[in-house]
Amino acid sequence: MAQVYFFTGFPGFIANQLIRGILTKYDHVEKIYVLVLPTMKHQAKMKINQFNEQYSLPDGKISIIEGDITKVHLGIDEKMNRELETSVTRVFHLAAIYDLAVPKGIAYRVNVDGTRNVNEWVQKLQKLQRYTYFSTAYIAGTRTGILKEDELIKPPSFKNYYEETKYEAELLVESLKNQVPVTIIRPGIVKGHSKTGETVKFDGPYLFLNMMDRLRNASFFPKMGNQEAEINLVPIDFIVEAVLYLSHADVGVGKTYHLTDPKPYKVPVLYEMMLKELLGVRPRGKMPLFIPRFLLSFASIRKALRIEKETLDYLTWMGKFDCTNAQKDLQEVSISCPDLKDQMPSMIRFYLENKDNDQYHIVIR
Repeated sequence: MAQVYFFTGFPGFIANQLIRGILTKYDHVEKIYVLVLPTMKHQAKMKINQFNEQYSLPDGKISIIEGDITKVHLGIDEKMNRELETSVTRVFHLAAIYDLAVPKGIAYRVNVDGTRNVNEWVQKLQKLQRYTYFSTAYIAGTRTGILKEDELIKPPSFKNYYEETKYEAELLVESLKNQVPVTIIRPGIVKGHSKTGETVKFDGPYLFLNMMDRLRNASFFPKMGNQEAEINLVPIDFIVEAVLYLSHADVGVGKTYHLTDPKPYKVPVLYEMMLKELLGVRPRGKMPLFIPRFLLSFASIRKALRIEKETLDYLTWMGKFDCTNAQKDLQEVSISCPDLKDQMPSMIRFYLENKDNDQYHIVIR
């Protein structure tokens, strides 16, 4: 059966890579619609032109729809909505605010209200075969210990409004599982390609690279964080392969998956790997975390080092993601998360090649 796809979150990195994967892997693609904010329309057109040239696509194969998930009916006009209701077979909802320092109001409007609007919209689709929602493994907030895929437990607190609103949004999608064919994806912290290192934005772990690079002339780098804490990084190519399989195969219907590294590195080991690859040095001594927390409470220091204060919370968090269900279902097609240690050279190489290009850096408040 010919498939008609609908994406939110384009031209974002993950949506872009998923569309590349669809165009590469599948012959049954009749049409791909991408919901784009008016302010992102020019950027989206440029990306689609690249797709058209690379894959020799006819004009209109990928079609831009101007809209906004925070609006009723996603801000799509009535005539277009009628067309979508009778044609769309697969929806990928990725639009969200991913900023750890996002204010509460904006986070709720986009992540929660926006997802509520998408949920209402997908229920009107007459040919829907799958609704794939991108959550995050970090909806666990401050819960610790083993965190399972079939759990959706409200934590005692959250480290930031990003986590809180993604938890609230996942609750909304979870409630649809008896009504529409849903697959919920909870990625770890997504990094660049495992082999090329390519990414489009230096956030998450790259913020620590920013700090190290800006302090490259420091006399030494002390260790920071909890010796037993883990940071779960996953490359974009693993995410794309896994998501495309789980969102098309029957086995993924009604399931929630942790797309996380089953063997993540502990904070001190990861910190040392990054330092060694970036600057050729090893950490010495130890710095209590309250010192960098205090220093990063000043906007001038945060901006100078290009790092958000909220990233420090992940250096001491003691949660561990169980990804048994994902591993079991992905084993059928031999998809697995590669070892982060093997990815470090390409990650650092790409960072060094592009660190002076402002388009890769997020705004630090």
